[in-house]
Amino acid sequence: MKTTFHPAASRGHANHGWLNTHHTFSFAGFHDPERMRFGALRVLNDDEVAAGRGFGSHPHDNMEIVSIPLVGDLEHRDNMGNTTVIWEGDIQVMSAGTGVVHSEKNGNTDREVKFLQIWVFPDRRNVTPRYQQVAMNPQDEVNAWNQVLGPEPREGAVWIHQDAYFSIGRFDPTTTASYVLQREGHGVYFFVLEGGGHIGAQAVGRRDGLGVEAATTIELTAGREGMRVLAMEVPMS
Repeated sequence: MKTTFHPAASRGHANHGWLNTHHTFSFAGFHDPERMRFGALRVLNDDEVAAGRGFGSHPHDNMEIVSIPLVGDLEHRDNMGNTTVIWEGDIQVMSAGTGVVHSEKNGNTDREVKFLQIWVFPDRRNVTPRYQQVAMNPQDEVNAWNQVLGPEPREGAVWIHQDAYFSIGRFDPTTTASYVLQREGHGVYFFVLEGGGHIGAQAVGRRDGLGVEAATTIELTAGREGMRVLAMEVPMS
């Protein structure tokens, strides 16, 4: 088993006033040649957007873009004709393919929104752009792994153009669980959303990240506060 530990405090950080953001991997003004990606996982941004502010219209292409609101909700508009609100507890994906233009805004005037923005390299280029959004069932992640993203359509999850699997688990204090990888040759990047504990032999806390390669099963133990964690399994080549 090979592990790569990224403490929360080691992430890139920028505060633009309207946007307070942390970058696990190199992004924008944060560049670290040792942190360019984890296999097909390219971007993991932890964003906090001020009330009434947001990202204006901007383009993307040939990337699978996933958004997961953690606190609050986010308004989305794109040139595919989608005008939606991504609610806390939802997961949204946009396959940029040949090119999309979209905007994201905190439509609330009295509170911030916190969300994860994740980019995954696709397994093919220049696909037809697409949009999908589903509501996750919080009960499915209680002391279990709730798969919320995969490579093909399934109920309660989004799908992307990549052999990738995202799962979220919320584990009670001192609970032990196992993560079993879907494919040989995959790696899994764990991102602790809340709480802490141990992943394998590594102690982890809130917003820490741990990449694991060359393993088939990884043991986790939640600490005294419990642990909610996002597991992002991706091809490493």
